[in-house]
Amino acid sequence: LEIYVDVLKTIRKGTHKPTRIMYRTNLSWKPLMKVLGSLADQGLITVGKEGNHKLYEITEKGKNVLQYFSRAMESIKIA
Repeated sequence: LEIYVDVLKTIRKGTHKPTRIMYRTNLSWKPLMKVLGSLADQGLITVGKEGNHKLYEITEKGKNVLQYFSRAMESIKIA
């Protein structure tokens, strides 16, 4: 779960290319592709193209999920 949230945060911060996402999240290629596929299937990110390159963008649903988990983590730290 933490990996999914980390990938969403990375995309939200402006990293849209898969190789850059891979480096910033410290994931290897195959696991990253599974995570990105899962996030796209759930409607948390969209996949676009720029030439031959895939670009990932966070959706409103993805932003809402990030906000939810941020609040949950804050609650856990306070307790």
